[in-house]
Amino acid sequence: MAVKISNKIVDYAVVKPDEPKAVVQEVAKAALAIEEMHEKLKRPQDLEGSTYKIKTPVSEHALYVTINDLVLNPGSDHESRRPFEIFINSKNMEHYQWISALTLIISAVFRKGGDCTFLVEELRSVFDPKGGYMKRGGRWMPSLVAEIGDVLDQHLKKIGMLQDEMDDHQRAYLEQKRAEFTSLKPQGQVDAECDDSTQSYPPGAVMCGKCHTQAAVQMDGCLTCLNCGDSKCG
Repeated sequence: MAVKISNKIVDYAVVKPDEPKAVVQEVAKAALAIEEMHEKLKRPQDLEGSTYKIKTPVSEHALYVTINDLVLNPGSDHESRRPFEIFINSKNMEHYQWISALTLIISAVFRKGGDCTFLVEELRSVFDPKGGYMKRGGRWMPSLVAEIGDVLDQHLKKIGMLQDEMDDHQRAYLEQKRAEFTSLKPQGQVDAECDDSTQSYPPGAVMCGKCHTQAAVQMDGCLTCLNCGDSKCG
């Protein structure tokens, strides 16, 4: 029976007639290498991607971040999506020079292969000397670069390269605590223009020192964050 090999052959071996069938199968699997991201991989004609909007209170115009993904080993058990390139567009030309450089560098890291998740923390650790700003929903951003890192974190979680630090049990616990707090104190109306992924938190919430979100409330004599679960009571 003829077998069509669609992937690149990286190695081969001569199978002897008296070799067991299991050995033959192992040799066949070795010949069909799993395709991984690397810098010599050519860009396909079409890529799947997502576009995210960044609207800061310190800029009149929004930024639109587009991240395109390459689907590796499609149709197989090893199918995966890996980021291939990033583009950032805006009507505001004030940051054009450094944003163009940033997109080129990030795209090069994507295509290099390997683990690119370190970019999230590297971008988030950039602080603006003029001061940061508060996003809609009560999330503190130290700089515009940090928010680009936040978008990258959101995208990598979406395609499965990063896992959410909070499990279902912790999320259910926070939802329960939030419902208890809301029943004690009515929640204010959510801004109709809020297009951020961060949910609105009860009025009177203070800044959490761990996740930098204005979501910490006093419950049971203890300051508890309704976003990340951090508590002064341990």
